[in-house]
Amino acid sequence: MNIFEELQKRGLIAQITNETEVKTLINSGKAKFYIGFDPTADSLHVGHFMALCLMRRLQLAGNKPIVLIGGGTGHIGDPSGRSDMRTMMTKEIINHNCECFKKQMERFIEFGQDKAIMVNNADWLLGLNYIELLREVGSCFSVNNMLRAECYKQRMEKGLSFLEFNYMIMQAYDFYHLNTHYECNLQFGGDDQWSNMLAGSDLIRKKTGKDAHSMTITLLLNSQGKKMGKTASGAIWLDKNKTSVYDFYQYWRNVEDQDVIKCLKLLTFLPLEKIEEMEQWKDQELNKAKEILAYELTSLVHGETEAKIAQDSAKALFLNGGDDSNMPTTKLSFVEEEVPLVDILVECKLTQSKGEAKRLIQQGGISVDEEKINSIDYKIDRKKLIKGVKIKKGKKIFHKAII
Repeated sequence: MNIFEELQKRGLIAQITNETEVKTLINSGKAKFYIGFDPTADSLHVGHFMALCLMRRLQLAGNKPIVLIGGGTGHIGDPSGRSDMRTMMTKEIINHNCECFKKQMERFIEFGQDKAIMVNNADWLLGLNYIELLREVGSCFSVNNMLRAECYKQRMEKGLSFLEFNYMIMQAYDFYHLNTHYECNLQFGGDDQWSNMLAGSDLIRKKTGKDAHSMTITLLLNSQGKKMGKTASGAIWLDKNKTSVYDFYQYWRNVEDQDVIKCLKLLTFLPLEKIEEMEQWKDQELNKAKEILAYELTSLVHGETEAKIAQDSAKALFLNGGDDSNMPTTKLSFVEEEVPLVDILVECKLTQSKGEAKRLIQQGGISVDEEKINSIDYKIDRKKLIKGVKIKKGKKIFHKAII
């Protein structure tokens, strides 16, 4: 099976400018493609992971990846898929985040001569002269078309700033720059990037007369249509200091039944034939499929040794509260002799507020050291907390609290 057909069967392809041309390029290993990553945090998250997996698949098929770090576009902020403006970052924060991204990406992509390259659009965007840029590319963009772009629609309701309005031009200019300086002929991105990517293809055609193509990949959504990779306590990060290996493993172990096969197809490198066999699994067999998914993804992100530890820890915890040495742990800062459980739940980020903590307790969703707690006034003695207590949220989430 060729790589393009595999991407189709895995459900990765969303929109594409010219299917025949793109298919020929990547199946023959002649695509020199790029994916952009804006440094909005000091770690990549699950949303980035899907793009990295695609990049790796294409590289294994002989194509040449260009990883673009958005040290320049990070100064503006992508409005795509957002109802509010992103928080402005300082130059120092942007540069720090770029360095964090680079270190993480080396686990997934092979860099080197005749392999993948990494570039930072700060190198060409930050030095642009505004008047020169307007004269060079301004006439290539129709404001009418830009205002109809899907990436701006949500922002138009609350007010789209002129700063954000320029993001499409910057992303298009990236593609144009990579095309002219690195012979980049293809851009990949999330499906919410379609308008920005089309703008890049159009700019290249207008400025050079050459064709350059774009293809979007399916957004990672659950069966309810919501983006995956977020929990009540925030995003699922690839940095184990922000999301522990155990929590990362457990996130995938606990996906809904109807999402597990889709995730196996989109995110793992297991052969399609094996995944298609698993599509026939039901009931308890689906739990085995979830364990496979969790182990495969944890291995890709953190390595096999860490994945095995997380898997063994999860199994031990479910077998009547066994080994908890690798359980996610929060060191509490309380000084009281008795600490309210609702405060501990918030401190451990098991709930986002005291109100949510109280509701969870009243609904019977919290146990402490295997004892179900029903009172919202329940307090834990400091002596117990010095030794550490094990908190269970629902049926699947375990956490240790210790002073």
